[in-house]
Amino acid sequence: MSSSFFIKTKQNPKLAKKGKNTAVSKRKNDGDSAGKSKVPAKKPSSKYNEEISSDSETESSAEPKKRQTNVDYEYDETPQEKKLRLAKQYLEQLKEEEEKKAEDESFETELIAGRLQEQVLEQKGKLQRLIAKDILPPDASEIRVLRGHKLPITCLVITPDDKCIFSAAKDCSIIKWDVESGKKLHTIHGGRKGTEDRHVGHTAHILCMTISSDGKYLATGDMNKLIMIWEAETCKHLYKFTGHKGPVSGLSFRKGTHDLYSASHDRSVKVWNVDENAYVETLFGHQDIITGLDSLSRECCVTAGGRDRTVRVWKIAEESQLVFHGHEGSIDCIQLINEEYMITGADDGSVSLWSVNKKKPLSTVKQAHGCHGDAGLEQPHWVASVAALQNSDTVASGSHNSQIQLWKCGHNYRGLEPLFSVPLSGFINSLKFSSSGQFLVAGVGQEHRLGRWWRLKEAKNGIYIIPLKRKLLNSEEANVSEQ
Repeated sequence: MSSSFFIKTKQNPKLAKKGKNTAVSKRKNDGDSAGKSKVPAKKPSSKYNEEISSDSETESSAEPKKRQTNVDYEYDETPQEKKLRLAKQYLEQLKEEEEKKAEDESFETELIAGRLQEQVLEQKGKLQRLIAKDILPPDASEIRVLRGHKLPITCLVITPDDKCIFSAAKDCSIIKWDVESGKKLHTIHGGRKGTEDRHVGHTAHILCMTISSDGKYLATGDMNKLIMIWEAETCKHLYKFTGHKGPVSGLSFRKGTHDLYSASHDRSVKVWNVDENAYVETLFGHQDIITGLDSLSRECCVTAGGRDRTVRVWKIAEESQLVFHGHEGSIDCIQLINEEYMITGADDGSVSLWSVNKKKPLSTVKQAHGCHGDAGLEQPHWVASVAALQNSDTVASGSHNSQIQLWKCGHNYRGLEPLFSVPLSGFINSLKFSSSGQFLVAGVGQEHRLGRWWRLKEAKNGIYIIPLKRKLLNSEEANVSEQ
């Protein structure tokens, strides 16, 4: 019996020892019981029970080992396999990094290509961002008013970073405003007539102003035939240019330079170099007073010739000019949209869109701001100011019919469609879009900037900041049209 018992438990030495002890104790128990009762023990039953117990223990202890062996087999890998796995992971990582790098490079390439394309189109004058359709009419409660001038505002400019506004008025003063807070940052007070020798500033109505594209210089022109140059940051007076024989009615810095173009009622256009505090040359051609002037990055400027009813493009380097006809009245304001296209307004109530390559307007809207007067004697409202959001399809015009009108330029600038109007009482003597296109600034007065033909007592002299919200932000970046 013992031999069969130990044969069974040889599979597990530990259990064999335990089984032996158990067998000995059983035999003792069997002997004692036999001695006492003389009844033979049922050894086969004991053996059977013992074998079942031993098998049960052996199997239960063997099964976890078998499972553990399988688990160890799944995760246990040779050094060669580990090297291969790590190599594959490294290759996958390199592949992902290269793909990401390629995507980033592709994005940067597309971005740079897009910017270069825009620059080329801008230089050619063919860049037209289509944003007019996304501009929403502002609520009257959103329009902010800045008051500080005592007399009608005649002109204004916005700094290139859109953070400040410079305004000037018939009270001969210049005020620098903070756009965000609406507070005055600096005031250059006007002087009385006859104090020109000792007063630093203007002593006559200021008619025009401009700021250089880098925001360094501010130039202002007045009825006293003077041009004054200021340091825009500190409002410190730098130079005084003399030479015009009539009121200075138009000023513009050539974009990217400190070359200054000026226009005057003396019918001339003069060129100045502000860096060198120097006069360069004079150009003649208009047959009447020049009422407005504008320029961009090319070495040329455009002017409105008042009652000679012409618009002229001056090619400075060639000392030549192109003459354009179209309006039936005095052309009082002009603004370039890009290098190829411009917008003008006249006292016949019309707004015209021009190309520098065409002698006639591409489009004209007559009575753009309606009429006034008794029945049968109606007269159109004069267009006192125009503005253009550069390289876009959005322009604006102002009159004294208590509203500013925004317009959408058609494809290839072939038409003008009204967008919406902004109610504003008074003469809209100056209009300027911010560089970002996020707001429009209007200089409003009770009188026209060039005279005192009417006086609107209900109007209030001030600077009005009109927000231009969009339906979709940055939608213009994806809507660039090449003409």
